[in-house]
Amino acid sequence: MAINGPAADELGNEAVRFSSGGWKSARLIICVEMAERFAYYGISSNMIMYLTGPLGQSTAAAAANVNAWIGTMSFLPLLWAFVADAFLGRFRTIIISSSLYILGLGLLSYSSMIPSQCGSPNQLVSCASQLQVTLFFCSLYIIAVGQGGYKPCIKVFGADQFDGNDPTEAKAKSSYF
Repeated sequence: MAINGPAADELGNEAVRFSSGGWKSARLIICVEMAERFAYYGISSNMIMYLTGPLGQSTAAAAANVNAWIGTMSFLPLLWAFVADAFLGRFRTIIISSSLYILGLGLLSYSSMIPSQCGSPNQLVSCASQLQVTLFFCSLYIIAVGQGGYKPCIKVFGADQFDGNDPTEAKAKSSYF
């Protein structure tokens, strides 16, 4: 029996409330959100130093690149919210964008492991290869695309884990926010 209420699973069937949803699912969503924030702040807080250090950019160029990346990350949730609402739905959007986010994080880590072109690590000039720089920026913008889909959907998806028609869960839903 398919239902369209808030207590339905992803297939439209009636969800069994004692085994799904509620704080059981919301806790996992909160933990994933916390891990995503650690990743984001870990990248953004160290980016100027990485761009001016190993990649050898000027401070002005590094600041411009960081601002462009943060601006992109701030704008993309508007586009992804439309895509989620009109085409994919929240769950699929979260899965696709989280996969992109994780791919970007992996590529970002890989870009920092590419060997330097310098003979000596104590040289003052940048020895970053073109591959390393290209992979670094591609991975940053893959992360931006991933976060753009993740951010507008995850909090609402967490709130969807609570049945608004049940007074106990409605109170828990307001506590979630």
